[in-house]
Amino acid sequence: MSDHPHPVGGEGGPDRAGRERHFSGGVWETAYGYCRAIRVGPTVLVSGCTSMQEGRVRFPADPGSQVRVALETALTSLEAFGARVEDVVRTRMYVTHRRDCDAVGRVHAEVFGQTPPVATMVIVSGLLHPDMRVEIEVEAVLGGGGTVG
Repeated sequence: MSDHPHPVGGEGGPDRAGRERHFSGGVWETAYGYCRAIRVGPTVLVSGCTSMQEGRVRFPADPGSQVRVALETALTSLEAFGARVEDVVRTRMYVTHRRDCDAVGRVHAEVFGQTPPVATMVIVSGLLHPDMRVEIEVEAVLGGGGTVG
């Protein structure tokens, strides 16, 4: 059971509506009242992930490395529910500089390889910390990586 202050539907079991939550321990999860990921039926939604680790932004001048760290965080959260990279069906990337889009997109393509999800990349004016250059949200459907037919 998690030490998180919001244990209902937290790690350890679903709430009455069948939602299960995963908390990564990030300080903003508690301060701002959200969980890292939530599972509803076969769908797993992951909150926006950045390169923030242990209270600092990793790779402040390298958007490709930032998105790699963010995707590692997101995929680790998916694993808490038994999901894999192949189960990802949608990503949303928020990038603070147009010049960083290519680096972010290339890492995204590398991570998702032969099972690319639908994706959106948006240029935003800023993120929570000024050194953050990219944030990514991920949605997965358990078993969604298989072929149809």
